[in-house]
Amino acid sequence: MKILHVVQGYHPVVGGSEWLVKNLSEQMVARYRDKVTVFTPAANKPAYFWRNEGGPLPVGTEQVNGVTVQRFPLFRGLRFARMLLAHGFHRFRLPYHDWARTIQVGPLIFGLSKAIATSGAEIVFATAFPFMHMYSAVAGARRAGVPVVLLGAIHTADKWGYDRQMMYNAINQADAYIAHTPFERDHLIARGVAADKIRVIGAGVDVEMIAKGNGRFIRERYNLGKDPVLLVLGRQSELKRLDTVIKAMPDIWAQQPNVRLLMAGARTNYSAQLDKMIAELSPTQQAKITTINDFPESEKQDLLAAADLLVHPSGNESFGIVFVEAWAAGKPVIGADVGALASLIAEGKDGLLFHYGDSASMAQKVCHLLARPELRQSMGAAGREKVLANYTWEIVADRVRQVYVETIALTS
Repeated sequence: MKILHVVQGYHPVVGGSEWLVKNLSEQMVARYRDKVTVFTPAANKPAYFWRNEGGPLPVGTEQVNGVTVQRFPLFRGLRFARMLLAHGFHRFRLPYHDWARTIQVGPLIFGLSKAIATSGAEIVFATAFPFMHMYSAVAGARRAGVPVVLLGAIHTADKWGYDRQMMYNAINQADAYIAHTPFERDHLIARGVAADKIRVIGAGVDVEMIAKGNGRFIRERYNLGKDPVLLVLGRQSELKRLDTVIKAMPDIWAQQPNVRLLMAGARTNYSAQLDKMIAELSPTQQAKITTINDFPESEKQDLLAAADLLVHPSGNESFGIVFVEAWAAGKPVIGADVGALASLIAEGKDGLLFHYGDSASMAQKVCHLLARPELRQSMGAAGREKVLANYTWEIVADRVRQVYVETIALTS
């Protein structure tokens, strides 16, 4: 099968969609001998599309683990004007305000639709919204008369990014849509997308790699000893709500004084506010918080192995891959009771839900699990069973490829 994947970034670019497409592409090349090509912008961060964060990557074509990767040049001009138009159109709800926001974010790649149309692919797959290349994928596939499958990774809580009628129009024009969770599926159906167009699949993890994690390595490096470790994995952005965890810690320490908080993730402009919150704690409390900035992906399995449980305070997610990673390591999870995240956790079986943004609720759930080692073990085991049944890369790639096969058959 000749497959074209269109995505906002590809290895070495880091991100959920980028990691998904890399693994899908390599699985299909290695296990099915498919010819897979990836079209992607020549940038090392999606934020480089619209602001001076990140930088360029070389334009051109290369082979990466059997996958043909073509990186396209970006148009980055008029960024200030694009931003003013986007905010102005949105504020006054002017016609085409969704287009103004999409053009502002980009990526603006001239000729991308034509390149997709002339790629020779038998099927086009694109991820993720709200980026501009999703519409180029639909237009290019339609121009070539080949089917197109979209995976939007919709963050329903983000109204600025995802409350766009043009997005739902594009989904309706696509031949098939892959949702990460039942919550996303139901959201799309409520917005008028045909139910029979949607398949719920989710993302995958490398179970064998995660199982190799060395928790002792992390505990020794950061002097954690044998104390209980509460792990937070996530970029230090305002949307991730790491402030909830910091606010919860005094309540947690009141019941479990030896708990150590391990916060690992990439720093952002918001990190300074988190630093200030931690600095306002007592010196004794500050000593129980370890912040690991911009850790390498190769250490993620060690961080998971070192933890007793994982907490994810965010309510703005399309899936919650961090839960799947924790379950693969046999760890219980605690997540917010909203959106896609709540639909992923089986409450009381493989994790617990706290009231989103409520630090007292989070503290109560954390203390409940820390006081019950047998429950933590059983929840972690149940989570690992869920991963082995649904979220290995082999299973996810097989299910996505089956969507391709069925879509080609229905449209031929």
